[in-house]
Amino acid sequence: MTMRNGTPGFQSKRLVDARDSRGLTQIALADLIGRKSSTISRWESGDQSPEPEALETLSTALRLPVSYFLRTTAEHGEAPMFFRSLLSTTTQAERKRARVRLRWAEEISLSLQEWVDLPEVDVPFLEAADHRDIRDEHIEQIANECRIRWGLGLGPISDLMLVMENAGVVAVREEIGTAKMDGVSHWSALDQRPYILIASDKATAVRSRMDAAHELGHLVLHRFIPHKSLTSPADFKEIERQAFLFAGAFLLPAESFMAEVWSPSLNTFAVLKERWKVSIGAMIMRCIGLGVVEGAYEQRLWKHYTTRGWRKGEPLDDVLVPENPRLLARSVRLLVDEGHRTRRDLMSDFRLSSSDVEALCGLDQGYMGAEQAEVVPFPKVRARPGRADEGGQVIPLRRPN
Repeated sequence: MTMRNGTPGFQSKRLVDARDSRGLTQIALADLIGRKSSTISRWESGDQSPEPEALETLSTALRLPVSYFLRTTAEHGEAPMFFRSLLSTTTQAERKRARVRLRWAEEISLSLQEWVDLPEVDVPFLEAADHRDIRDEHIEQIANECRIRWGLGLGPISDLMLVMENAGVVAVREEIGTAKMDGVSHWSALDQRPYILIASDKATAVRSRMDAAHELGHLVLHRFIPHKSLTSPADFKEIERQAFLFAGAFLLPAESFMAEVWSPSLNTFAVLKERWKVSIGAMIMRCIGLGVVEGAYEQRLWKHYTTRGWRKGEPLDDVLVPENPRLLARSVRLLVDEGHRTRRDLMSDFRLSSSDVEALCGLDQGYMGAEQAEVVPFPKVRARPGRADEGGQVIPLRRPN
């Protein structure tokens, strides 16, 4: 459809994504820029394009460069995104925002891959196209296969984020503005790479690990599950249960974990929490799943768990430190430190705001907006005739390839 009196090259889908990322309705955005909501609707549908002055106003209001709205929308494929949340507890706006944030992370990753080689993808997955074909024994087996494939043995995993990134998963951990959603995951068709976003809004270290393992479960178990399976509450509940079972089996292997549970009591789990970095509640669920805890004893465990106030916060929750992704941040710093790309070059590549890039990449606030410092040569001590330098060491500088 021909656009009238607008900006050539304007991508209407970019405006939709920008508004969703900021959590704004069409009416709220219209009020923000002094336009009618019907005008926003026409811009987003592609019936019209904003004139250059209006695009500048949109850029300011949505805190994104004008170039963002002129960038062709990437085709990420039809693979569904899996949200770690109950359908009834998250709003459509919250899911849209998380979806856009993960898409932006994928685009940052693709830009970086023009310059750096990320770890090759080494994530095993089931070929199942129907979640009803996945049995619990399959989940236990492939969780164990992941450990074997990644050389983890059967003991506690010291840094789950590092393990996943070494296997080629691109991970993001940031605040997404709601405590109702824990994470989202997706296989991108653009680079056949898995991506996850973990919410840090109210997450403890053990909760973040469980969220990450849960999203890994979706990537491993549900890569080929159609999107329609997520629209049925019953199917969605079962898919979530399967991902949670994978997370428990992966973080707490049956053989080794149960060998340390000398008595399935709250005191035992409290002692094991620091070693395994898994919540007491998740350890109870694992024991229930393995048939070690059941019936009346299970009810007593949960009753005492509640009585101790652990549903609101467990021991060590304020001690254990959450694991953060490193891959995107290290890629950015590598390019800048090695002189291959300046911060300004990268911002031109990403076409996002510096605060968005910093949040998605896990960079320090202000890093992408920092100007390069002027290089000032250090003074040298003048060598005196007949005297050799003492104690010196030549340190070679690595040259860019």
